Amino acid sequence: MNDTKKEQRPSVLDLTWRDTDKLRRFVTETGKILPRRKTRLTAHEQRHLTRIVKQARNMLQML
Repeated sequence: MNDTKKEQRPSVLDLTWRDTDKLRRFVTETGKILPRRKTRLTAHEQRHLTRIVKQARNMLQML
């Protein structure tokens, strides 16, 4: 048995509009937010992602 814990990926729910480098992973080159089927996020995570990407755009962090 291996007693090491499985490493979990960082939660999208922990991201804020200031994390532009991490947010770029979920956005195309033209600035469109990728759909759920490509990002493999839950509906709740996708709604949160949409909100913070739009906040980053409004704060001119992501152009």
